[in-house]
Amino acid sequence: MIIQLRGVRGSLPTPMGNREYRAKLASILSRAVEAGIKSAAEIGGFIDALPEDLGYNYGGDTTCVTVTSRSGRTYVLDCGTGIRPLGDEMVSGPWGKGQGAVDIFITHTHWDHIQGLPFFKPLYIPGNDFTFYSPYPDLADRFARQMEFTFFPAPFDKTGSTKRFVHMNPEEPLELEEGLTVDCYPLKHPGGSVAYRFREGDKIFIFCTDCEFTGETMESFGTHSAFFLDADLLLLDSQYTLDESFNKFDWGHTSYTVAVNCAIRWRAKRLVLTHHEPSYSDAKLREIHLDALNHRNEMRCDSPEILMAREGMVFQL
Repeated sequence: MIIQLRGVRGSLPTPMGNREYRAKLASILSRAVEAGIKSAAEIGGFIDALPEDLGYNYGGDTTCVTVTSRSGRTYVLDCGTGIRPLGDEMVSGPWGKGQGAVDIFITHTHWDHIQGLPFFKPLYIPGNDFTFYSPYPDLADRFARQMEFTFFPAPFDKTGSTKRFVHMNPEEPLELEEGLTVDCYPLKHPGGSVAYRFREGDKIFIFCTDCEFTGETMESFGTHSAFFLDADLLLLDSQYTLDESFNKFDWGHTSYTVAVNCAIRWRAKRLVLTHHEPSYSDAKLREIHLDALNHRNEMRCDSPEILMAREGMVFQL
């Protein structure tokens, strides 16, 4: 499997403002002065050595992830604004000619997980074939409501592609193709949400966003479920700091501290913290990443490897 992150923000899109951009630029230039950069030939190596929050932009698009199987078939998880640039990529291939097919899995229909769908160009091209998977029997109606004329000029049922809807039962695996299965698990989130687990060969990828795990709920909610165990890659909601999570109880999101605890208990090999709080700057996200690493070390654990989700990240399992 190849997993690529297309959108990693929670709640709403977060383009970088001028104040943050100028602060980041000033920090980079200060480091360049200290490093004594004197020629263009030195720039590439200098940039590669920068801390992650300066060398990259974590990204402002809301949740969207792609999974590519060994056969080359693409699967999409959620339709946040990250699906719009994905669609721009896709129209240069078969989808631009109305010859594409793709399966899309929806965790839930809060705005930040479906708001990119109306701007997904392949949806409008006749001949393209889409299958939507979710635990919601009324998913087609939900999509139609967000694209009613009051809110959007093009109605969902008038887009040119062919669309099918598959209702998934939690913890009942589906074989998508030979050697690749997916199943889902219900999560604690206002209005409901599900995690998806993709298994190909002996590799496991778990996509678990918009969920609220706390010290109290870990014992009673999913902690002992085999669903979460032994993931090679765990993409897990970590929107809040621990202090902030106390003030936002029942909002349906997890602190990065508890996310690390979950990953340790579930024996994940690699944890990727995602669904970033929209008010957090790149510098704040870098601080959270370092704190998460320190927390894991204080737990006297060498694993999992912990990464901060960034748009464009690619993982191969």
